[in-house]
Amino acid sequence: MTSLAILLAGFSIFSAISLALTHFRGDQYQDQSMSRLMGLFLLLALSGLQIAHFLWLYLDQEWVATLPYRMTLFAVAPSFFLFSQPLLGPKASPAIRPTLLGHALPIGMSPFLPDDLALPLAFMLGAGYLLWLARSLYALRAERASFQREMILLGSAFGIAIGVSALGLAQTSLPGKLFFSLYAISIGSAFFLVQTTLGLRPRLSVELRETVQTAYASSTLTHVDCDAALARLNTLMTADRIYIDPELSLPGLAERLGVNTHQLSELINARLGKGFSRYLREQRIAAAKAMLCDEPSASVLSVGLSVGFTSQSNFYEAFREIEGMTPGRFRKLRAAGHPDSTY
Repeated sequence: MTSLAILLAGFSIFSAISLALTHFRGDQYQDQSMSRLMGLFLLLALSGLQIAHFLWLYLDQEWVATLPYRMTLFAVAPSFFLFSQPLLGPKASPAIRPTLLGHALPIGMSPFLPDDLALPLAFMLGAGYLLWLARSLYALRAERASFQREMILLGSAFGIAIGVSALGLAQTSLPGKLFFSLYAISIGSAFFLVQTTLGLRPRLSVELRETVQTAYASSTLTHVDCDAALARLNTLMTADRIYIDPELSLPGLAERLGVNTHQLSELINARLGKGFSRYLREQRIAAAKAMLCDEPSASVLSVGLSVGFTSQSNFYEAFREIEGMTPGRFRKLRAAGHPDSTY
C-alpha cells in the first residue's frame, strides 16, 4: 500500500501541473476569474499535501507534522468551495468576494489548535463543504442528464472525499503511516478521475456554467416560438453553414435568430439538452467528418480550419471529445469501411 501511495503522490504532482497548463486557461474560465484563481490554488494545496506525504512515506521526513502541512490541510476545503461556487451557484463570482475572509478564518486559526484536534477538525470542515456541494448538485438534478457520464466519474471522486473525511476523524487510531498512505492514494485517485473526466469533456467548466445559468434563470421563452426558432437555427447551420465562422458567438447567433442571448441559451439547453459551446462543436465536427471522408487529399489541419476551429489543437481536442478518436484515425477507419466510423 505504501508503494501505491508513493506512486500516486508523484502522479498527483504531475497531474496538477498538467491541469494548470491545459484546463485552467483563460478561455475555459471567461468571466470566472475567482473560480480559475481558486482552482489553481487548490491544485497548489493538493500538490503540497502530496509532497509532504511522499517525504513522510518514502524518506521518513515528518513534514505531515509541520505547521505548513496543517495550514494547507485547512486550505483545501475552502479553496474547493470558492472554486466550485461560481460554477454551480446562481450568482457570479463577485457576489462571494466579501465572504473570502470568512473562508480564510479556519486557516488563520489552525496554528493555534491542539495537535490532537487539528486534523479531525480539518476533516470535519471538509465534510461541511462536501455537504454544500451535495446540496448544490441536488438542486441541479434536472440538468444532470446531459452530464451523466461525467457525474458518475466526479461522483466517485466525491465518494472518495467522503471516505477520507471519515478516515480523518479516526486518524489517531490508525496504525503507523496507514492514514497518510490512504490519504495519498485518495488524492491520487481523485486526480485520475478528474483527468479522465476532462479527457472525455475538455470544456466541462464552460458547458456546466452555461447549463447552471439557464437552470437558475426564470424562463425567457414564454413569448418565443421555440419550434420556429429551432427550424431557423437548423437552417443557419445546415444550409448557411455559419459555424465555419471562427468568431461565431452566442450573442451573434442570437441576433441572427431574432432572439436575445438568454433566450437562445435556454432554447438550446432546454430543447437540445446541451450548452451552446457543445452544440457548436458538434456542428463543426459533423461537417469535419464529412470533409475527412469526401476530401481524402485535404490535410487534417485544413479540414479543422475550414469548419471554424482556430487551431489544430482545438480541432483535435473537440474531435476526441465527441468521437473518441483523432481525426486521422477516423479517416483511416472510414476508408477501411469500419462500422464504428460511420456518420
